[in-house]
Order: sequence, then structure tokens, then C-alpha cells
Amino acid sequence: MERSWVAVDFGGLDVLREVEADVPSPGPGQVTIEVRAAGMNPADYKYLTRRGDPSQLPLHVGYEVAGILRAVGPDTEIASGGGAVGDEVLAFRISGGYGSAVTVPAKDVFAKPSNLGFPEAANLLLVGTTAAESLHVVGARAGETIVVHGASGAVGVSVLQQARELGIRVIGTASEARFDEVRRFSATPVAYGEGLEQRVRDAAPEGIAAAIDTVGTDEAVDVSLALVANRARIVTIAAGARAEKDGIIRIAGVMPASAVFRDGVRSRLIQLAADGKLVVPIARTFPLDDAMDALKLLSGQHPGGKLALIP
Repeated sequence: MERSWVAVDFGGLDVLREVEADVPSPGPGQVTIEVRAAGMNPADYKYLTRRGDPSQLPLHVGYEVAGILRAVGPDTEIASGGGAVGDEVLAFRISGGYGSAVTVPAKDVFAKPSNLGFPEAANLLLVGTTAAESLHVVGARAGETIVVHGASGAVGVSVLQQARELGIRVIGTASEARFDEVRRFSATPVAYGEGLEQRVRDAAPEGIAAAIDTVGTDEAVDVSLALVANRARIVTIAAGARAEKDGIIRIAGVMPASAVFRDGVRSRLIQLAADGKLVVPIARTFPLDDAMDALKLLSGQHPGGKLALIP
């Protein structure tokens, strides 16, 4: 029997239960992963609040993991090729990652770079693909300067690193306590709060070509609109209502176009991580049994890096 966390209803964290169940053996096109770390993202608990068809219950929580291949289905290869029992792998855009083992489509499983620990590998791709899509949809190019709101957060940190690889200069908004994290990834920090627009202008006299909002505040959207004339070059991952009202771009993993892009960029991001050009700061790990405590930390404050569950 394996342990996993499921949601028995739609709602808040109180609907989550830790259960024991058999993990099905993999069929053709599937593999079973013995989970060594489950990545944690705000999307995990936001998923619970979306009202849906009760026939979908229980909901299996967790979109990404890293671990060891326990079994491989007949005539099956993982997405990066090959795949044998005992191989270290990571998987993204799966369901049920909060567990001790999971059977998933092999097309979503990749060889884990040897230089990444399991917690880092389990947290690489959701934020990484979100960051990559953000840079893509605003058309950020080498030699340009962009502003990233929430630059010290998980998605923001990935944007900074990917922008650096593309030759893009970044002005990153953050609290002053997080300035060193922004500088660590070669961006120029500016503080949130009154006067933000002018501080960004002072930091980038050459002008701001595009804006990426990862926090969803009115301040972030208002400053982006003031700095970037072309609204097609402003993207948000968190301010859906403002996107609809103001005509800026919104992206999300549940959107079909976002899903296609994110699936297509996974291999490139894994290679960047293997080359040491994309790192995943980990703030803390929790035993799988303590998933509720981890989710409360994730939903209630800035943890200062990614969290992982360790079965």
C-alpha cells in the first residue's frame, strides 16, 4: 500500500486527507515512479477551490515529482528516451504527486540531471515553464530591458535566470529584504510601494520593453501599464480580472495554448538545469505526512524558496 494526499471535496485545505491505496501497475505508455520528492506550488491548493463535477472526486494533488523508476510499462520509453527500473527521473504535468509512488504517462517523465537533488528536480518545471512562457508571450529579446514584478518569488527567480541566458536585462521588484536574491541572478532590484514607477524609470533610463507580473497586485499592473505602451507586451500569471479589464495577456497552465507551450519547453529547461544555468532555490522540505503544515506555509507567507514533500 502507498500513501497519498487527496481532496475528498472542493474547498480549502480542510478537504485534504492522507490515504493508503495500491498504485496501479503501468500499462503501455506508462511508468511507476517511487517518489523521492514532490514539488509544491500555489496551484496545488488553488486547484481545490475550483468547483467542479463531484464525479471527479477525490482529487489527486501534485503536478510534479522526482524519484526512481519502479516499473516500466510494455514497449514504453520515457520522454527523454529509454528508461529502466532504477533510473532517476522527474515528471511534470502529472496528477497525484503528493504520494509515495505514482503511475503516470511516460510522455511526462524525463531523466533527472545528476547535478540536481530530488527536491530541486521536483520543483524545476512548473515554475520554469511558466517563466519561459512569460518571456515568450511578451516577445522579450536580447538587448531589451524588462520589468519583472515579484522577482524574488519562485517564478520570478526562474524568469531572471532564463532572461539572463537570453541576454535580456531585468529590473526586478521585490521587498528590500529580498534584494540580494534578485542581485544573485543578475537583475537590478527595486522596492515595492509608493513611487515604484519612478524607481523603475530611474533604474532603466533606456526604457522598459515589456512587463511580467507574477504577484497580481493592482500596483504591479498599474505600473506595467504606465511603463509599457504596447499591452501585448504585458503578461500576468495572477491578475485575471485586470487582464480582462485592461487588455493585457494572461497565461495559466490550464489554458490550452499555455499547456502546449509548457509541454514543448520541458526538455530545454531540463538541459539548462543540467548545464548549471537554471537553479531551484529550496527553502525547506517536509515529510509527506506533514503536507498540511507545508501547504499552510506555502499559502500564508513568502517561504523564501521552493518547498518539497519527502515521502
